[in-house]
Amino acid sequence: MKHNHFDTLLVHAGREKTRSNGPCATPLYQTSSFLFDNSSHAANLFSLTEPGHIYTRLSNPTTQVLEERVAALEQSTAAVAVSSGQASQFLTIQNLACAGDNIVSSASLYGGSYNQFKASFANLGIEFRFAPKGEIKSFESLIDSKTKAIFIEAIGNSDFYIPDFEQFAQLSKKHNIPLVVDNTFGAAGYLFKPAHWGAAVITHAATKWIGGHGTSIGGVVVDTGTFNWNNGKFPLFTKPSESYHGLNFWDSFGADSPSGNIAFAVKARAEGLRDWGCSLSPFNAFLILQGIETLSLRMDKILANTQQLAEWLEKHPQVERVNYPGLKSNPNYENGKKYLKHGFGGVLSVDIKGSREESAKFVNSLELLEHLVNVGDNKTLINHFASTTHAQLSREALEAAGIGQNTLRISLGIEHIEDIKRDLSNSFTQLK
Repeated sequence: MKHNHFDTLLVHAGREKTRSNGPCATPLYQTSSFLFDNSSHAANLFSLTEPGHIYTRLSNPTTQVLEERVAALEQSTAAVAVSSGQASQFLTIQNLACAGDNIVSSASLYGGSYNQFKASFANLGIEFRFAPKGEIKSFESLIDSKTKAIFIEAIGNSDFYIPDFEQFAQLSKKHNIPLVVDNTFGAAGYLFKPAHWGAAVITHAATKWIGGHGTSIGGVVVDTGTFNWNNGKFPLFTKPSESYHGLNFWDSFGADSPSGNIAFAVKARAEGLRDWGCSLSPFNAFLILQGIETLSLRMDKILANTQQLAEWLEKHPQVERVNYPGLKSNPNYENGKKYLKHGFGGVLSVDIKGSREESAKFVNSLELLEHLVNVGDNKTLINHFASTTHAQLSREALEAAGIGQNTLRISLGIEHIEDIKRDLSNSFTQLK
C-alpha cells in the first residue's frame, strides 16, 4: 500500500512492518558490521550486484529508514545520510567535481558553507565562483566548460533570499549541469520541494527541523533521479571505476536501472562514504527518526510563531529593520508566495536600534530565548551573526549578506508566542 500524503510519510516511509511479534518502532542497529550468508553473498555485496549491509560506515538498517523517509518526503529516488549538513555538501561536491573543476554558487549562504566552499574546497583544487543574488545573468556569466553544478539555498541562511527557482532550472538545463539545492530551511519538503523545480541533488542539515530537538548532528544527500549523468560532462559516472573492477555507475544504476536513476546516490555511498567516512551514527539516525515523525506539526506552530513575531517586531519602536520573507514589504515575499507552501520559514533577523555592545546587552538580558548558534529547534533560539556564524566574513561580505553589527537572528520554536514577546519586551526595556 503506497502512501502519498506528507504527514503519513513522516511516520511510515522506509519503515518495515513485521507481522510476527516484531517491533512497532524502528529498531536501533548499534553495530559496526553485518554477517554474510556465505562467501558468494559477501562477494555480491562488495561488487554492488546485490543490496544489503556490510559495514555501518556504508549503510545501516536504522539509517536506511531515515534515508528512505527523506527521499520519499522529497519525492526523489534515493538518499544517503551523513554525519552533518556540512558533510552533505562535501559528499555532494566531491561526488561530481575534481581538481580543476568549478561550481557556481549563490553568495547568499550560511557562513560555514561560504567558508567551506571558498577556502577548504579551494585547497582540493575545486573553485567556487560566487554570484550576487537576484540577477540570473550574473550566474550564467560564471559558467564555463569546467563548471560541474549550480548551488543555491532554498532560503538563504543569512538574508533569507529566495531564488527564482524556475529561472535556475532553465539555466541548469541550458548548460547540462545539475542544480544543487540546500533545502535545510525547506524542512524536508514541507515548505519547498526542489525536485519540483529542476533540482538534481538536494542537501540537508538534518540537525535542524528534520530532527527538531537539538540533540543530534546529521545530514542527508538526496538524489532526485532526474539528471542525465551520461551527457558527456561527468566522466566520474560513465568511465570504469578503478575501485570497483571497472564498474560503470551510469550503466548499472542510471536511467535504465530497475530501481530508477540512483547513480548519484550509489556513487556517493559506495565511493564517498567508503573513502571519506563521513557517516551518520545509527544512534543519531534513531534520534532524528523520532523527531521527523512530528515535523509537520512542529512546523505549523513554528511558522505561525515566526509570522506573528515578525509583524510584532516590525512595529516595535526600538527596531530598525526586520528581515522575514513573510512580510509584504520584504523583497523575497513574491518568490516566497510562488515557491513556498504553508509559510515563509522559521527564522527571521532583526536589527535593533543600538550599537554592537547594546546588541550584546540585549541578548544577555533574555531569559526564555536560548543564546546559541543552532536553528530549527523546538526551543526559540537567538544569535548575533557578526560574532558567531558569520564571524569569518569581512565587513563588506557581511553587508553584502544583509548583516549589520546590530543584527540578531531568531529561530522560532513551539513556545507560546506571548511568552516569546514578553521575553523580548523585557530585554528591550533594559536598553532604555
